Amino acid sequence: MRRVGQVVRTAQGLAILRADDGEDASDEIGTMVLDESLDGVGRVVDVFGPVDRPYLAVTPDDGVHLPSLVTSTLYAR
Repeated sequence: MRRVGQVVRTAQGLAILRADDGEDASDEIGTMVLDESLDGVGRVVDVFGPVDRPYLAVTPDDGVHLPSLVTSTLYAR
């Protein structure tokens, strides 16, 4: 399991993550993301922003309460 980044905000029904320093986010689209409890949160649908530390947009799974994810760290397998 690897750390993807931290949720910095929600926008238009998506969770917006800031990728960790040094992470290559070029292969992130379609990746399933998990919370600390290893529960599925959603999938990455977009990568945008600066190349050295991009943002990732995650579409949430059914039943995921987006506002509760803000400041959470998310992971990928």
